[in-house]
Amino acid sequence: MNKREVTILAEQVEREFLPFVRRPGRYIGGEINQIKKDLNQCRLTVALCFPDIYEVAMSYTGLAIIYDILNTIEGVAAERVFAPWIDAEEVLRRKKIPLFSLESRAAVKSFDIVGFSLTSELCYSNVLNMLDLAHLNIRSAARDENDPLIIVGGGMANCCEPMAEFIDLFLLGEGEEAVVELIQLIKRKKKAGATKKEILFCAARKFDWAYVPALYKFEVDSPIRNTQCAIRTQPVFPDLPRQFKNAVVEDFENAAAPLRPIVPFTQAVHERVSVEIMRGCPGRCRFCQASFCRRPVRCRGVEKVVSLAKACYHATGFDTVSLLSLSTADYPKLEELVAALQEYFQDKYVGLSLPSLRVDRQLKLLPKLLTSVRKSGLTIAVEAASEKLRQIINKPLKDEDLFAGVEAAYRAGWQKLKLYFMVGLPGETTEDVKRIAGLSYQLAKLRKEIDGKTAQINITISWLVPKPHTPFGWLGQKPKAYFENAKQLILEEKRKLRAKFLQFKFHDINRSVLESAIARGDRRLCNVIEEAWQDGTRFDLWDECFNYEIWQKAFEKFGMDVEVLAQRQFGPDEILPWDHLGGPEKKYLLGHLDEAIKKAKRKTTAK
Repeated sequence: MNKREVTILAEQVEREFLPFVRRPGRYIGGEINQIKKDLNQCRLTVALCFPDIYEVAMSYTGLAIIYDILNTIEGVAAERVFAPWIDAEEVLRRKKIPLFSLESRAAVKSFDIVGFSLTSELCYSNVLNMLDLAHLNIRSAARDENDPLIIVGGGMANCCEPMAEFIDLFLLGEGEEAVVELIQLIKRKKKAGATKKEILFCAARKFDWAYVPALYKFEVDSPIRNTQCAIRTQPVFPDLPRQFKNAVVEDFENAAAPLRPIVPFTQAVHERVSVEIMRGCPGRCRFCQASFCRRPVRCRGVEKVVSLAKACYHATGFDTVSLLSLSTADYPKLEELVAALQEYFQDKYVGLSLPSLRVDRQLKLLPKLLTSVRKSGLTIAVEAASEKLRQIINKPLKDEDLFAGVEAAYRAGWQKLKLYFMVGLPGETTEDVKRIAGLSYQLAKLRKEIDGKTAQINITISWLVPKPHTPFGWLGQKPKAYFENAKQLILEEKRKLRAKFLQFKFHDINRSVLESAIARGDRRLCNVIEEAWQDGTRFDLWDECFNYEIWQKAFEKFGMDVEVLAQRQFGPDEILPWDHLGGPEKKYLLGHLDEAIKKAKRKTTAK
């Protein structure tokens, strides 16, 4: 890799771009606490990309952590690049302005490395669009020695075959330490005059969390319509690894964390001090990819969390401290931590946010401590409306604890509830679906016993998407008709109960079908994703942009049906498209699946 000349587009951006976009604050950079180095004086430059708009990207803690880590390395500069919204893309294309970074307004193509954080399968079309806007070929095989290395991390790296032909290297697992090792290797090899291919080969041999798709042949059986089963992913050289592992930060207590987060110019989705208190989840909800892939469970100490929260607060002035984890209620010293944070922040008018609270006996104890928590609404992921169904998904929440916890929250001052349920679970019956409305009704009426009023409850219904590296990853998704009928059953039950105080929001069924098809797909989906992008797919997570028909046609062009693929069941002995990409042992996951199926059969028999 040669030293590349950095192209700064500041004048062109100022004159030809910013005056013509609706929200220029998304693209100007220069916020409090941003880090800006002289790119021409740095030995290695990294464009950190997030395939969504500024407001979403600035709320993603993972990107902030990597940004901070890279910029502390001598001779390395990292700058942010986010997906331009539709209006901004039109200006960039019409005026032939290449995609640029926020800090220096440097052309993305000028950087040595372009790194993406991928958190959803429905961001894939945006990755291709950002590469194209950067004037880079979207296919890795078509890029040359003068182009940056394209690297991807984040949760989707563990099921990345549908993006394999666009990316040079996937970093599997947790990035805090792995990214430093990778950057140091690239710096050394670049100084020694190594080519991109030599660097990638060296990384693939050295790190068991570095997957370089170009070094692996993808072989399938006969091209039967609608099959997605990979026979094997074989290395092209014998000394390359065949199985990859997730990078893990063993010392989470001292893991890197930003002490001076950037303060956004445009209001972000979450504007708060965010401190991760626990990595991993003691629970094993059988549909949850994160709980199975991010292991083991590690906690930060109370003193460390308070210290991080103080530093971030004084560097930003945010008025809320959010404690992040997959299951905050499982943090072993939560009551002690909340008390310590309250002691410091309550006279500063700073509130606490405790997402991911599990409703059990512990939650009953919490409300009396949470005098400084915003009490407009309490969010609870119930997932299933019956205890037996919760046992099938391995979420052992009892109705007794649910009602006791919600009652305690009402007594402590909460006025509203937000509930999350999932439909399409194994062993689910019509009665289970109807009970979502009935259970929500009971929880709303429970408040009447406390203050004579009925609670307002917002209920979000999602549709089960079987995910790789989970016990449910072998199962097929329910047909669209099943979900459409479930939606009607829930709304009819609401009408019967005359429950105007229940507001239901349903995930887009077509979007969940697409997510299921892509999540468990193999490398053949690269053609489908490229075709859909070329036909105009952008921002598939946004209702105003999502176009299911384009995706249907793209699948059909390559002899596949998106709905058939979403409903595909895998056999226990099949080689799965993600088998080689980190995650727990198959035997362990199949044990969980077997237990779930047995409980589902017993539930059905009992009926």
